[in-house]
Amino acid sequence: MMDWTDRHCRYFHRLLTKHALLYTEMVVADALIHGDIARHLAFNETEHPVALQLGGSEPQKLAKAAKIGADWGYDEINLNVGCPSDRVQSGTFGACLMREPELVARCVAAMKEAVDIPVTVKCRIGVDDQDPETALDALADNVIKVGCDGLWVHARKAWLQGLSPKENRDIPPLDYDRVLRLKMRLEDRFVGLNGGLASLSVWPGFCDSVDGIMLGRAAYQNPAILRWVDKTVYGDETPPIDMETLLARMMAYCARHLAGGGRIHHVTRHMIGLFQGQPGAKRYRQILSVEASRPGVDERVIETAFAAIADTDEEAA
Repeated sequence: MMDWTDRHCRYFHRLLTKHALLYTEMVVADALIHGDIARHLAFNETEHPVALQLGGSEPQKLAKAAKIGADWGYDEINLNVGCPSDRVQSGTFGACLMREPELVARCVAAMKEAVDIPVTVKCRIGVDDQDPETALDALADNVIKVGCDGLWVHARKAWLQGLSPKENRDIPPLDYDRVLRLKMRLEDRFVGLNGGLASLSVWPGFCDSVDGIMLGRAAYQNPAILRWVDKTVYGDETPPIDMETLLARMMAYCARHLAGGGRIHHVTRHMIGLFQGQPGAKRYRQILSVEASRPGVDERVIETAFAAIADTDEEAA
C-alpha cells in the first residue's frame, strides 16, 4: 500500500473502525536509519492499534529500524516479504525474499531481539516457478522457529519476471486452500489471509479457518465497508460513526493539518471512495479530487463534497 496508507489515510480509517489493526505503507529500513524519521513515522495517537511495515533484507538494519518504530510507539512491526514492485525488486527485498527463507529468519530474529512488541511477516505463497507447497512451508517454518508472532499470507504467487506489479495483484490465481492448509498445520500460530478479499462478506466463511483477514485495496477504494468491521469481525454492537460526526471530525483534522502548513488534498485524496455507488458520488469525488487541489481551499471543501450526497438524498425524497 505504498503511497496509500499514510497517516492521513489511517486517521480517516480509524474513525470508521475502532478495532481493526491498521498498517502503515511499507517503509524501507534505510529511510528510517538515514532519513527523516518524523516524516515516515509521525502518527496520531488515535490510530492505535497501528503496525509499522518495514522493507529490507539486512538483519541489523531491520533491527535498528524496528527499534526506531517501537520507540515511536507502534504496536507491531511487520516485515514485508510479499511486495512485487519494481522499487522493491531493485533493492532485493519484498517478494524476492521468498527465495531466501533462512535470510528472512535472520531478519526476524534480529528484529525480535531489538523490540518487545510483536514482529510479524507478510508474504506470498511463492514466487515465479516455486512450488507453493514447499516455498510457503519453508518460509513459515524458518520464521516461526525464531519467534515470529504471526504470518499474513497473500494467497497468490508473485511473478517477478513477466508481470507488472499491478498484474501481480490480479493475474496469478488465488489459492486460499493453500493458506488454509498452512493454518491447519500451524494450529497454534497466527495465520491471516490476504489477497482478493473484496468485502467483509467473506469473513463468516473464513472465521473458523484463519485468524484474521487483511483488506487492502478494497478498504481503500471503498472505505465505507470499514464502518461494519467492528460488528462483523469483533462483535461490537456499538453503532458505527454517523456521517455528520465523520464530517465534523475530518473538517477539524484538516483545519489542524492546514495550520501546520499542509494542504487539504493530502487528506481528501484518501476520502474519495467513501460514497462509492451512491447517488451524488460522482460530484462528491469531483469536488475532493479537483476542487480540493486548488490553492487557498480550506476544510470547508469537505462540507461542500458531503453536501453533494445530501442534496441528492433530498431530491430523491
